[in-house]
Amino acid sequence: MVKPTDWWRKQITPAMIKERLEQVDDLSSFSLTINGEPIHAFFLDTMVDTAELYETIFLPLQRADGRNPLDVLPFAQPHESDDVSALLNNLLRGHTVLFFLDRPLILQVNTFHVEHRSISKSENESTVLGPQDSFVEMLEINISLLRRRIASPKLKVVAYTKGTETHNRIAVIYLEDIANEENVERVKRRIDNVEYQGFVGMPVLKQMLEDKPYSPFPQFGLSNRPDNATAALLDGRILILLNGSPDAAICPTSFLEMFSSPEDFYNRWSTASLLRIIRFFGLFITILLTSSYVSVLTYHPEMLPPALLTILSESRSRVPFPPVVEVMIIELIIEILREAGIRMPTKIGQTIGIVGGIVIGTASVQAGLASNILIVLVSVSALLSFVPPNFLMSNAIRLVRYAFILIAGVLGMYGQMLMLAFLFAHLLELTSLGTPYMTAGVPRKWTDLMNGLIRMPMKYIVYRSYPSWSGLKIWGSDFGYSLF
Repeated sequence: MVKPTDWWRKQITPAMIKERLEQVDDLSSFSLTINGEPIHAFFLDTMVDTAELYETIFLPLQRADGRNPLDVLPFAQPHESDDVSALLNNLLRGHTVLFFLDRPLILQVNTFHVEHRSISKSENESTVLGPQDSFVEMLEINISLLRRRIASPKLKVVAYTKGTETHNRIAVIYLEDIANEENVERVKRRIDNVEYQGFVGMPVLKQMLEDKPYSPFPQFGLSNRPDNATAALLDGRILILLNGSPDAAICPTSFLEMFSSPEDFYNRWSTASLLRIIRFFGLFITILLTSSYVSVLTYHPEMLPPALLTILSESRSRVPFPPVVEVMIIELIIEILREAGIRMPTKIGQTIGIVGGIVIGTASVQAGLASNILIVLVSVSALLSFVPPNFLMSNAIRLVRYAFILIAGVLGMYGQMLMLAFLFAHLLELTSLGTPYMTAGVPRKWTDLMNGLIRMPMKYIVYRSYPSWSGLKIWGSDFGYSLF
């Protein structure tokens, strides 16, 4: 028999584990003798079910009758290196570590078992039609939701561990032979180069992987719906999942896709096209509506019909501020109400948002701080900023709207056109994982227009989007014809 002193010198000892995890009160460390062999066990009470631990590990070892522990515990993995950090990482993830003191053997068994949020309806991307499940904070459950929908060996999952302190698990998911290999390698390389203390959510990781981090516009899609993520995979996109986050990052993506919803494919093509048009042109209305109010009243009153100009003049007769200051005050009040409604409990937040908006708007008009027409314009503009399904795009639109208001107060409508030109130039310069951000607004293939601002009937969408794939036909022959 090998003496413990002969092999512990180059191996990990229980004392080393205790030293590294000092003052970790949920660590269970105890020694026991099973079939005459001393064993030292480590596990975390908060990450392991002790009843299951006894049934799956200790009870089989007691019935081993001298057999090799690896034969008794088929799911156990031996730790053969002297890397204590790797062993500690597994221990902190819910593994049970067993030291067999009379032999050079250290086993680690995955006994992770914690309570988690059940699969429920998505609150951020709710829909009337289609599946009602959503991602949760468990990476394994999220991957299983995708595999339920794509039962193919081509569905690849590449795992990473990132975060110097948190050791977050990240999964890159794509369909082999469908996803662009250059994009896949680009995502892997960017994740390899990330150095950070830890990620508390997918939006944090997403910002570190985007092409233009200084742009206010999101360059990766973000979804917590498995059906939306599945459609992206089938289109050749790449998913990035983070353990502890219920969101999936979709890349590459385009500007127009920020205004499309999973429900668009469940509706009739005419209804879906109408909704997409409303969302898209709502972007320009929300950034130009209040800024045009400032431009017209400050520099271009001759552009209005006399009847409308008279109404505006009467509405502003008691307002002591110039139009740009008036608009900024009301816009900031709307932002404050929105933030207050989000941070407060749901029932109180809804009351503050509705009652606060009515009371403050009415009081502002009666006090002469704002015109009643401006209250209507700001309310419409605020509503339109929430129309895009992507929340990050809504935030970007609200930020851009302030820039339009300020430049309208300085240069009038000429400043608005300059800012609009700058906005288009910025969007044309952006890329998502190396793919032009304005695709398919500027289509690289004419078939991209089939699923752009207008969503054609499903039988005409026979090609995948060109940015992610070179034009592989999905289907169409089932209908007895081919368009191409």
